[in-house]
Amino acid sequence: MNLIWTPAQLAMLAKVVDLNGFSAAARALAVPKAAVSRAVADLEKTLGVRVLERTTRRIALTSAGRLLYPHARRIGEETDAARAAIAKLREPEARPLRVVADPTYGRVLLSPLVPRFLEAFAHVPLEVALDAEQLTEGAWDVAIRTRPPADGSTRQRLLGAPPALLCATPAYLQRRGQPERPDDLRGHDLLTPDAALLPEFRLLLERGTQRAEVPLRPKLAVDDPAVLHAATAAGLGVGLLPEFLCRQGLATGRLKPVLSEWTVPPAAALYALYPAALESDPRVQQFVDFLAANIVPALALPVPVRPPPIHPSTQDFAPH
Repeated sequence: MNLIWTPAQLAMLAKVVDLNGFSAAARALAVPKAAVSRAVADLEKTLGVRVLERTTRRIALTSAGRLLYPHARRIGEETDAARAAIAKLREPEARPLRVVADPTYGRVLLSPLVPRFLEAFAHVPLEVALDAEQLTEGAWDVAIRTRPPADGSTRQRLLGAPPALLCATPAYLQRRGQPERPDDLRGHDLLTPDAALLPEFRLLLERGTQRAEVPLRPKLAVDDPAVLHAATAAGLGVGLLPEFLCRQGLATGRLKPVLSEWTVPPAAALYALYPAALESDPRVQQFVDFLAANIVPALALPVPVRPPPIHPSTQDFAPH
């Protein structure tokens, strides 16, 4: 007995019975009606018994068909489940990769990378949103944020902890004076991340082997680096900021470093998150790998450019 096609034939039989017709079954299965009729006829020929009684108005199961139908229906249900699983697997490939980021990090770090990613991976369309609310709603494939959730529904990739520094506007420093020692910060208006709201917050500073702990009562503590940067640029105080947000201001002289010989702890670490269900999605891995390869260097402190050594020439000396 040839049983190669029996599972498919049984699945078609179940669909014919459930939908009470060959035409309806053919539409549901997206195959010609003749293919369904042939499958049932071949099944009956293989089994050597009739399973359906056909009339002009309805289809009825024979006694053999009634014995066979529960097994056929289970096969049909498994077939539908398998088809749905494949459709779900292919669904992400049919839509853009949804990327969401905190607005501050998105504008400064992600935006310059989007064109480069699309050039390198032309087959992966992107849908990018710089929206803090969507970070918590979870309607994304990849998210760039600090403070990842602690549950096991997401996977995370550390992109780095941005170096931080203290800075202020020249006008503020002229008005209030440039701090010379860490303890001088106690006489200034400090603008800090919201972690500084802890009752006994102390700013840690290091210079070589020296360490200093300065108790602070911030004038402003906020969890948005963009607001913190804006307040600093407005001359409201000494800001404790991610270094990458200050580069342009320092380069143009609109901001001045404070206690530049001392280092402060890095800003909150930045992560790329993606749902655990997409761990095997190649597009997600390509995008996360691209972020890691490009954001990590962007967060690093710029390497100072040293002037070339000056070699003495014969013109530098008077003839003997």
